[in-house]
Amino acid sequence: MGLIETGYLEYAELFSRQTLPTQERYAKGPVAIAECVQEIPCNPCESACACHAICVGEPITRLPRVCYDQCTGCGMCAAKCPGLAIFIVNKAYSAQTATVSFPYEYYPVPKVGDVVRGVNRKGAYQCEAKVVKVLSPASFDHTPLVTIEIPKHLADEVRSIERKCLA
Repeated sequence: MGLIETGYLEYAELFSRQTLPTQERYAKGPVAIAECVQEIPCNPCESACACHAICVGEPITRLPRVCYDQCTGCGMCAAKCPGLAIFIVNKAYSAQTATVSFPYEYYPVPKVGDVVRGVNRKGAYQCEAKVVKVLSPASFDHTPLVTIEIPKHLADEVRSIERKCLA
């Protein structure tokens, strides 16, 4: 089963459609993970990357490819992706924890220091997480990039947080 059948991306499908960083690259710090597996006409991530680490090329329906040696993990691509399909993963954050950064288009936007519930691609609870950074410069066009700290062994699974209900 894949994204089209289930409505969410399984890691196995991601692994089969995209090239992922090596453990050596993960050890160097934050890196962009393009979880885009649909061949649609789209390339804002390529345009957003000042390091030229993302390539879509021609035709514009090709899947984005990340050149992991060039990627600095700045997050510009994640903020510009209209499909919310790019994440910044830092498995070198600490000995026991990693961070995952993702675009967050809901209210209320979490604040640094908040303890939140990290969820996987399906939206299922995975762990408690701590918000360590929220970036929302004007260049992100009202899409904050939220960074959470999670147990390192969940860095390939946690991709967002549960939304809080507004009272």
